[in-house]
Amino acid sequence: MSFELPELDRKATQRKVEEHLERYRLFKYLIFEEREASITASTVERFHGPTNVTSDQTSSIAIHNVDEQEKRKQFCDWTERAVKRLPKMERFLIEERYMCEDAEYLTDFNVYYHKFQPPISEKTYSKIRWKAFYKLALNLNIAVTKDS
Repeated sequence: MSFELPELDRKATQRKVEEHLERYRLFKYLIFEEREASITASTVERFHGPTNVTSDQTSSIAIHNVDEQEKRKQFCDWTERAVKRLPKMERFLIEERYMCEDAEYLTDFNVYYHKFQPPISEKTYSKIRWKAFYKLALNLNIAVTKDS
């Protein structure tokens, strides 16, 4: 019995993982803007028949506010758990390059030359990053396999 790891499309998988980590940063570092109920009456007259639907604006807004915050929290927890499963160097690379608050302003050079002690080469950095992306893509179920 043998088990083969899938061959992934490198560019598409990298794009998916980077998009996922960007979404993580948005959910983690941006404040969630809660919806509020409108209490101003409309001056426009509306003519329509009965819809037989009872609407409760306040409850639907409260449900949205709670559910959206919980969804964001679960997404961040799920991503953090997947990153914590990575080996030490891969985890360090992902956290320093993609998960910190300033990630959009960092370059790969800053990470492999300034963050790693001692500094590593660009080639080594690329190998570590691809291994981390491969494992994250499989763990997060966002891997893009090559079509044979």
